[in-house]
Amino acid sequence: MRVAMIGTGYVGLVSGTCFADFGHHVVCVDKDTAKIAALERGEMPIYEPDLERLVATNTREGRLAFTTELAPAVAAADAVFIAVGTPSRRGDGFADLSYVYAAAREMAPALKDFTVVITKSTVPVGSGDEVERILREVNPAADVAVVSNPEFLREGAAIRDFKHPDRIVVGTEDERAKRVMTELYRPLYLNQAPIMYTGRRTAELTKYAANAFLATKITFINEIADLCEKVGADVQEVARGIGLDNRIGGKFLHAGPGYGGSCFPKDTLALIKTGQDYASPLRLVETVAAVNDVRKRAMARKVAAALGGEVRGCTVAVLGLTFKPNTDDMRDAPSIPLITALQDMGANVRAYDPVGMDNAKRELTRVDFADNPYDCAQNADALVIVTEWEQFRALDLLRLKGVMRRPVLVDLRNVYRHDEVTRLGFAYDSIGRPRD
Repeated sequence: MRVAMIGTGYVGLVSGTCFADFGHHVVCVDKDTAKIAALERGEMPIYEPDLERLVATNTREGRLAFTTELAPAVAAADAVFIAVGTPSRRGDGFADLSYVYAAAREMAPALKDFTVVITKSTVPVGSGDEVERILREVNPAADVAVVSNPEFLREGAAIRDFKHPDRIVVGTEDERAKRVMTELYRPLYLNQAPIMYTGRRTAELTKYAANAFLATKITFINEIADLCEKVGADVQEVARGIGLDNRIGGKFLHAGPGYGGSCFPKDTLALIKTGQDYASPLRLVETVAAVNDVRKRAMARKVAAALGGEVRGCTVAVLGLTFKPNTDDMRDAPSIPLITALQDMGANVRAYDPVGMDNAKRELTRVDFADNPYDCAQNADALVIVTEWEQFRALDLLRLKGVMRRPVLVDLRNVYRHDEVTRLGFAYDSIGRPRD
């Protein structure tokens, strides 16, 4: 099939590349001429494992192309995906849909024959109705069906998630659109991936409900971790104990410094705003968002406690800056409020991340950036593990101890075991586990 993918951000680039790898002919469209030129040279705007290889392969074989010209790509397409950003709007936290609606308005004159327009961006309930209204207003003669097809991709594992999904949610009641969507995802039948057809508004809400529920699991186990520290219990064992119940499941029960990234923070806020707009407040989700915001900055107090309550004049080494491993995404990363809070308390911060340093430099000020974990730890009073990159799971602890001013390790991801670290002479603190 012929596909136009509007937007070459995280969702658009990964989705377009994977559709091309399925054998469809995909044109990815973006207004950013520099980004398109870079993609044509094979340079990726984001870090995602295996993405660069797949882009190169499918470009070389003629199934994937990049352009700034929207109209020709739309005119030739059987299916047009809208995959532009929907960031939180300033002031009220609601999703900013201006890019989505602008894409709809711009593509409308180019629609020819029957075309399925698919909203891949994460949009609040009712957004598809407005997209359809715009298309029909601008081009009353258009033969078009508007579909919601939310993405469920995890950064760092997005290609696998696209090709081996738990489910594919398609919001449409148009039979012609269903046939197009079925053909688009036909290669996944071999993996027996279930396609769930729903109403458009149901599909839109499903995406927000999923992310809010996962954010709730994370926040729940983080609060249990705080209680574990008070009563002398081990949050990892508690998480395993409840996760073995198949009604609960073990995923997203890893205690840490709070959730971040491009999805959970903005999607919980957007869902909260939707609930308020429809006079159906989501008190649980409101609490989740509030608790998470407080938690990320509170991690600085944990570091201060490990240093005896005072960090002024101390050097704190931070390992891991991105919100999760295997991505360069710094959006709402827990490292940002942690570092700014430490700086407000008078600490000097040195930091290292395997992939996210360039983006981190745009987000953080007054931070010394190191070339590797050991340079980061040089003469540090404390070392803090914030992101659980694989490289940080097997550090040479004796070497670290040898270069640090004070052997204090604060493990916000529970990467190490208390006994193995303290045996080497470190003062060690982690999340939700007994200190002795």
